[in-house]
Amino acid sequence: MKKIILSFILILTFSEPLSAQKMTSTSGASTANSQMTAQKVIDNYITALGGRAKLESVKTVIIENTLSAPNAEITMTTKKMGNKFISVQDIMGTKVSQIFDGKKGYVEQKGMKTEIPATKIAELKSNKMLDALNYEASTFTAVTSEQTDGKNYNVLTSPKGRYFFDAGTGLLYKSETKEGSSSTIKSYMTVEGIKFPEEIEAKGSKQNVTIKTNKIVLNSGVSDADFVIN
Repeated sequence: MKKIILSFILILTFSEPLSAQKMTSTSGASTANSQMTAQKVIDNYITALGGRAKLESVKTVIIENTLSAPNAEITMTTKKMGNKFISVQDIMGTKVSQIFDGKKGYVEQKGMKTEIPATKIAELKSNKMLDALNYEASTFTAVTSEQTDGKNYNVLTSPKGRYFFDAGTGLLYKSETKEGSSSTIKSYMTVEGIKFPEEIEAKGSKQNVTIKTNKIVLNSGVSDADFVIN
């Protein structure tokens, strides 16, 4: 169980939230070409979150999460500054920490350190402060209009995957992989005028995980000293 959960946490930390795998459309969804462009979908998303100026004003963030899985509960605190981050998890009494200083990083468990794979370093270096700012219209190959779960969505497709945005609110709603796993943002919370995912349900072939955000602190409590690697 611990190994499975740890792998899930690494995915959360090392990639865009729950949507970095290659994805296919929702089973049973009706699909049509969209009149929207990828840039318009992204612009609507940024606006729905609070606006580009507000998102770009965030220089640091602290996020406290609880991850609930069958027979396990994990607490996780993550600090970010630009593309740097440090995350500490308590997995059923076992402490696991991850750190990236902008150039290199590692995962530490029970005193043993494992370097972040070189294949992930370039991606981590290019990450912006908030995940929503990483979206670029030029990386998407198609925009479709799809109906699922009784609502309409604008779906962006790229080599990395498919992203379902609520046509009414503009917010990111759900992602699904060809392997059958999925993630659904059940609710958002607003902190200083910016929306963040509050509860996410992630379903995989081996287990389901609920991620609950308990607290977010912006532009306070984080410094360069937090990301020093010894």
